[in-house]
Amino acid sequence: MPTEPQIMSIAHVIQLAVAPVFLLTGIGAMLSVLTSRLARIVDRGRYLEGLLASIDEGESTCAAIDLAILSRRARLINWAISLSTTCALLICSVIVVLFVGAFFGPDISIPIALLFVAAMSLLISALIIFLREIHLATASLRFGR
Repeated sequence: MPTEPQIMSIAHVIQLAVAPVFLLTGIGAMLSVLTSRLARIVDRGRYLEGLLASIDEGESTCAAIDLAILSRRARLINWAISLSTTCALLICSVIVVLFVGAFFGPDISIPIALLFVAAMSLLISALIIFLREIHLATASLRFGR
């Protein structure tokens, strides 16, 4: 049966792990947005590919340009999803290292700091790429062709 100091130590580790868990929730929401955007890009691309066979050459050129833009957007979203997922994995690693350090007692400050900085770097990169995709999507808008 755990002693009082052990219970307090575990409670403290759980308190420390709460912030990364909330961060995981935010990353999960971001992944949901990214996957929704990717699904819409794929759907639009499939629609345009199906349309290519039945349209004239002028419209075909426009559709081909749109497909090239959609392809670039899909690559950007794919990168953002990959970076966000890797970030989430590193945040999970931070939580695991917190608990390992609590039970086995080694100095875990450097590994935790490195994992957290790496995770935040990946999240920043994912957000920058997401912003690039949004700018590309906005720049390629053509209403009332």
